Amino acid sequence: MVAPVRKSSKQRRNLRRSSVWKLEAPVLSLCQCGEYKLSHRACKACGTYRGRTVILKKDDTKKKK
Repeated sequence: MVAPVRKSSKQRRNLRRSSVWKLEAPVLSLCQCGEYKLSHRACKACGTYRGRTVILKKDDTKKKK
């Protein structure tokens, strides 16, 4: 295996690696309550997932009693 002729500088190494770490924006979708939520996750505002109430909020439990 051939060894490199010269040492690569830190700047050249970092420029080569800079495109690897680009972040992508998360994909958001609208919930039925109108809030934005992450795909395939329950809504933090209303606690529903795929039309069903999965998470009961403290306000919801007081109203149902």
